[in-house]
Amino acid sequence: MATSTPTRDAYAPPPRGSQQTPANARRQTWRSRLWRFDDKASPYAYIAPFFLVFGAFGLYPLVYTGWIALHRVEMTGLNQMEWVGWDNFDKILHDSEFWTAVSNTFLIGVMSTVPQLLVALGLAHLLNYKLRASTFWRTVILTPYATSVASAALVFALVFRADGGLLNWALHFVGLGDTNWVNGHWTSKIAISVIVIWRWTGYNTLIYLAAMQAVPTDLYEAASLDGASRWQQFRKVTIPSLRPTILFTIVISTIGSMQLFGEPLLLEGGTLGATGGNENQYETLSVYLYNYGWNLGHLGPAAAVAWAMLALLLIIAAVNWLIGRFVRKSAV
Repeated sequence: MATSTPTRDAYAPPPRGSQQTPANARRQTWRSRLWRFDDKASPYAYIAPFFLVFGAFGLYPLVYTGWIALHRVEMTGLNQMEWVGWDNFDKILHDSEFWTAVSNTFLIGVMSTVPQLLVALGLAHLLNYKLRASTFWRTVILTPYATSVASAALVFALVFRADGGLLNWALHFVGLGDTNWVNGHWTSKIAISVIVIWRWTGYNTLIYLAAMQAVPTDLYEAASLDGASRWQQFRKVTIPSLRPTILFTIVISTIGSMQLFGEPLLLEGGTLGATGGNENQYETLSVYLYNYGWNLGHLGPAAAVAWAMLALLLIIAAVNWLIGRFVRKSAV
């Protein structure tokens, strides 16, 4: 009795279109839509926490400070606000102490930023070469940055003391006599600048070092074949390659100098009624804001000072950007 053997085509699945039921088609359509939504929405979900934190702790305080700057608000009555418009800004702009604080902030910023960045650039250039125990030296250079501003300022306050200070004790042996560092107009600025330079030089050194290590070695090899010395390589290769990094550190240092608070406050002794010296000779904008907001309790002018500081930072950042753009164009 003959039996028929099934062929291969008998077990082949039917065409794909014939398998899809209306339920399967709807399910695939839903999955496709869900996949497209996930592809478009996932990036926004990943960055949403940053914007939530920034809105809560950055944008909202900024806007609320601007709102307070337009009102008369006292520390003792935060729920009592009286609209005064631009009176708070007019008050601080006609206050000679405000312009003294602006001048002090600018001078201390220049006196601390320029030597700080120059020393950091030189140290980074030395660390860029192969040295023994390079990790140890990099850690040592970064140690002052890890020190709290309170500890650093208190130690340097003892160093710069007029009676029994370590610096006056050392100067006594070379015949320079005693110097009243804290109460002098220029010596107090020098003392604060030294604290800032000591704390932030290592931080900028590591930034410059990271940028130097990203410079292609082919540039140095080509310069060496052309007979360039190390100093010429530093001027003609390293410095042009570090221009964006140098501009970045200038902007960051400028922002830091505008926010100087702990150094002048603790140099005076850390008292609540600190005014930046007996003649406001080292009162910075942050100390000026602190006196208005906490010592006097006038939150309206204090908020106006905060917005004035923001305006000054934007102006300085714009000037730095224009200078950097001019340098880039001239280099081309």
